[in-house]
Amino acid sequence: MYSQSPTQVIRGTVSDQESRFPLAGAQVVVKTDKGTTLGAMSSEDGSFRIADVPVGRVSIEATFMGYAPKAMVNIEVTSAREVILELQMEETAVELATVDITAAQAGEVKNEMAAISAREFSVTETNLYAGSRGDPGRMASNYAGVQGADDSRNDIVVRGNSPMGILWRFEGINIPNPNHFAIAGTGGGPVTILNNKYLANSDFFTGAFPAEYANSIAGAFDLKMRNGNNERTEFSGQLGFLGTELMAEGPLSKKSKASYLVSYRYSTLRLFSFMGINVGTDAIPKYQDAAFRINLPQKNGAQLSFWGVGGTSRIDIVLSNALRPDTATLIYGENDRDQNFGSTMGVAGATYTHPINESTYLKASVAASHESASAFHQLFYRHVDSEGLYVLDSLKPLLDYNFRQNKYSAFLFVNKKLSRAQTLKAGFNFDLYDMEFIDSLSAPITDSNGVAIGQSPWVKRWDARAVAPLIQPYLNYKLRVGDRLTLLAGLTATYWGINKKSFSPVEPRIGASYRTTSNSKLSFGAGLHSQTIPAYVHYFRPNGGPSPAREMNQDVGLMKSVHAVLGYDWMFASDMRLKVETYYQYLYDLPISTNPNSAFSIVNAGASFGRLFTDSLVNEGTGRNYGVEATLEKFFSKGYYFLVTGSLFDAKYRGQDGALRNTTFNGKVALNTVFAKEFTIKGKNALQLGGKFTYVGGRWYGPVDRAASAAAAEVVFVDSTLNTLQFRPYYRADLKVLYRWNRTRVTHEFALDLVNVFSIKNILKLTYAPGNPSGEPLRQEYQLGFLPIFYYKIDFRGKSRNRMEE
Repeated sequence: MYSQSPTQVIRGTVSDQESRFPLAGAQVVVKTDKGTTLGAMSSEDGSFRIADVPVGRVSIEATFMGYAPKAMVNIEVTSAREVILELQMEETAVELATVDITAAQAGEVKNEMAAISAREFSVTETNLYAGSRGDPGRMASNYAGVQGADDSRNDIVVRGNSPMGILWRFEGINIPNPNHFAIAGTGGGPVTILNNKYLANSDFFTGAFPAEYANSIAGAFDLKMRNGNNERTEFSGQLGFLGTELMAEGPLSKKSKASYLVSYRYSTLRLFSFMGINVGTDAIPKYQDAAFRINLPQKNGAQLSFWGVGGTSRIDIVLSNALRPDTATLIYGENDRDQNFGSTMGVAGATYTHPINESTYLKASVAASHESASAFHQLFYRHVDSEGLYVLDSLKPLLDYNFRQNKYSAFLFVNKKLSRAQTLKAGFNFDLYDMEFIDSLSAPITDSNGVAIGQSPWVKRWDARAVAPLIQPYLNYKLRVGDRLTLLAGLTATYWGINKKSFSPVEPRIGASYRTTSNSKLSFGAGLHSQTIPAYVHYFRPNGGPSPAREMNQDVGLMKSVHAVLGYDWMFASDMRLKVETYYQYLYDLPISTNPNSAFSIVNAGASFGRLFTDSLVNEGTGRNYGVEATLEKFFSKGYYFLVTGSLFDAKYRGQDGALRNTTFNGKVALNTVFAKEFTIKGKNALQLGGKFTYVGGRWYGPVDRAASAAAAEVVFVDSTLNTLQFRPYYRADLKVLYRWNRTRVTHEFALDLVNVFSIKNILKLTYAPGNPSGEPLRQEYQLGFLPIFYYKIDFRGKSRNRMEE
């Protein structure tokens, strides 16, 4: 018979964190927000099942003799989707039944080799963040040490470093930039390809990360994909500002427990432009993305998965046909040209996990990925007639380029518990790059007054095809001295086969964590890190020339940094914690110009829709970042949640001219406040109200070289005074309203995200637009004003084999 109020099933597996071996006999307890307690015991294969869980928010705790309790909070239970969990428990270092053990804290990372500057990226909690658009990059900008001050992009700026320094990893594979409209050499974009609906809880690192993460000097985002439901079919559909989405998952075989998951999204912004809604640009971006995962359980607890994610995007910014002076916010383009741009990103692979015995497990993966970007630009020349209307004089081809990178990847590691107190993890990551960079330019020729009088012949600035491997072996060791002190050590190396200088033979990493009390700990981490520069920079030819002309930057090596962090974490209530970290980072071997008067450094790149056009570079630059960060977080309980993060920092660098300058991203201060309150209605529905406030110091720039800007048809700053001026601070307030309606086997959800509710005019950048009727070619471009983002989602599932669960 059917119950009066919808219920759901919570099920999953319990396993050893370090060997992935199933734990039989573990006690799993569910506590609802009304105080009800339900429980089950894991079976021989580690699986557990708890039926008739009321919809709402619950917490879960797993206990097992000889292991630290595992706690999970803020688990959202709806009527349409089963909750499927993987509970990984850590064995205690000493074999004493009387040891006082505290449950693992919420927010702790899955990677057992991380000591500091890391946190769990919880899908459930990040969905509470107002103004984040369901985007992992924008969600991460709420964390301490991360800046989010660009409405047009989701760049992750960590501790004053360039967003180019972020390592994106998906299912253990190093992947290309996972964003639509991605520009080569950047780490962000305007719209993510990823979707929270198929992501599992993941790890986010802001420094001093374990040895398995290489090719990054700023941070790492280690994303995991969940399996589909292996018992019954579930569907999801969504219509919203950012796209129309469809997702399905379910069993492939009831006998083998094989499952599938597929997801597809198509942009719907064109619809909103027809409705007269401002989407931030007169050009309507078109994009689509998809993902899949097939999981095939094997004998003895092994798993074989096939997975993939990818997307395509295109935007055509056509301004030459405008009849009146442009007053729109064109945050995606320049105002003197028509631009056609497209990009593609995709990765697909297979992963095999095998628990060999109670102390050892192996994981391996192979994958292939593709990323490309192409553009065609035309300059337009026009005049204003007597009625104030634009008259088009001519269109001149300006730019034509196509950058492509294919990559073939593999990783393998073996994790071995040497004893209850010692763990060893050894493995390698391998990537083989197949690259092609083609670019031609026909630049305008101007007179002494900056007036265009012609076009130059086409010049090839890139004409390169290359193949190069990136190889990274690593070793991690963990030693627990009692149940208070944990020591970590790691060693890695990086070899980038593009030239002889791109080799870092020894990169040590160390860490330690000491539990001062049952609810507080001190942590320390330090390490040497290296990173490649964007591959296309190696092959730049500023003046073109016939093949096989030698490119300027073929001998540029890896950039490096030493990072040290000290932190204190205090869980002063069962659902609330305070975390403070202070850090120092020294950067060296940074690529800078060979020009003795140049202020250029690669640390300022990576946060725009433009590529890097450099002088000849050498690894002689330095930099240093230091600061203090604080996080006050109340995990979701008693119907509400909040997160307050603050950072005070200083990020500076030296170019070839020797001056110590602010990096472009040295905002000095960053503050984020996120809150959410949920009201239960009729015992089964929920109304959620949330908000967010962001304050970040402005980015740095400098006085404009007007003559050079006229010649280049874009803003060029005076080198000697670069980054001596600062834009005013960025600040923004967002609100979110969500209503969730649970019916039998169906959940409806409607949400409205009100971004920048006070319509603050935050500065984005300076642009050079000589066609302005005012005669002033320089102007400030502003970021998005008030932007309402909505979606309607419906989740529903097939009938259960057990009608009592309905």
